[in-house]
Amino acid sequence: MAEPSVQGRIHSVFWKARPVSPSYIGISFNSSCIIPVFPFQVVFMNFPVLYLRKGAERRLRAGHLWVYSNEVDTRRSPLTEFEAGVQAELRASNDKPLGTVFVNPHALICGRLISRDPGHGMTPQRLTQRMEAALALRERLFDKPFYRWVFGDSDGLSGLVIDRFDSTVVVQISTAGMEAMKEAVVRAVQRLVHPEAIILKNDGKMRKVEGLDTYVEQAHGAAVSLLEVEENGVRFEVPLEGGQKTGWFYDHRMNRARLQAYAPGKRVLDVFSYVGGWGIQAACAGATQVTCVDSSAGAIDSVHHNARLNGLDNVETIEGDAFEALKALADEKEKFDVVVLDPPALIPRRRDQKAGEEAYARLNQLGLRLLERDGILVSASCSMHLSQEKLVDIIRGSGRKIDRFVQLLEQGHQAPDHPVIPGIPETDYIKSCFVRSLTGFF
Repeated sequence: MAEPSVQGRIHSVFWKARPVSPSYIGISFNSSCIIPVFPFQVVFMNFPVLYLRKGAERRLRAGHLWVYSNEVDTRRSPLTEFEAGVQAELRASNDKPLGTVFVNPHALICGRLISRDPGHGMTPQRLTQRMEAALALRERLFDKPFYRWVFGDSDGLSGLVIDRFDSTVVVQISTAGMEAMKEAVVRAVQRLVHPEAIILKNDGKMRKVEGLDTYVEQAHGAAVSLLEVEENGVRFEVPLEGGQKTGWFYDHRMNRARLQAYAPGKRVLDVFSYVGGWGIQAACAGATQVTCVDSSAGAIDSVHHNARLNGLDNVETIEGDAFEALKALADEKEKFDVVVLDPPALIPRRRDQKAGEEAYARLNQLGLRLLERDGILVSASCSMHLSQEKLVDIIRGSGRKIDRFVQLLEQGHQAPDHPVIPGIPETDYIKSCFVRSLTGFF
């Protein structure tokens, strides 16, 4: 690599503390001069520059970390000249440096900020430091190693999710930039927690958007078929193969804990149950009877397995489409004391907003119809495009449409191992509403 001139990419110069002979005197660059320094060898990393359009830096300066392809000045920095996963210096239209980014010219989010220091790229050392900082938070929060260790942008590691299941660690990489750091990620996991097994479960939809292949790979240790989970004092075993995301959703941990206060002595319906995260915990908390509904035969099998694991004999299941199952239960005049609605993201994209909100409305109406005269609805959403305020409004409208008097008792959010970055609304995606529904009251 040719060394840049003094007038070249000033902010792309890295210094490496490597002693050389006393006869060699290194130089340091700043915006205006050359400064003699002690004898260290200069190592240049000449990042390409990604320029933004005028005004496009405002969102980044406010705290966001993503660059969209329509914000790039493609005249000064054609995206076609960048390789997927390369690091680049990010500059505003007035040439002021904004930091360093991972670039993927094929994705709508074509830049992901690594550092606000233009001289700091993502190195194995910096990756390890951020993973270590993320680990320190989780170890402070939880007394057992069951948690989301790394939550992407929220931990300064865009495109990387790591979940810990005791001695097994599951890694998900979703961006080209982080894919280039794959080996460094595995080494850091090994060094920091010494797991028995590391699994790369890189089969998410986002990888296709980034132009990456999907695969599941055993990166370290013996093969694992079941993930052991302990949450709120309840045990689960989750099949890794065919399982969703990393196999478990830690994000609703705190909301599932709150459900336990409403469950004793009650009949509970858990809709979109997956492996029984809500329903099994309700049963362990003293629910008299729990019914779990899911369209996946494998998930239904896991519900029964987890019920046995916890010594429960009061858990039933319904395999089938959630909306159809709810309608059938209503036709059969079934009633429950508590209904939990935790669907997958019904608004995956902005263009799905209207249809998704209508689906949430139908779902909440059906859930309210199945409640006893004085029942509890737990309405949850993982759609980042649905705000907490909109969910509350949907519940209000659903209650009015079927003449229910509803009281909002609690509102829940994601667990603290899923930190929210105030400047990135997309990191605040989990919401839940605990609602009391009264029939013939008002």
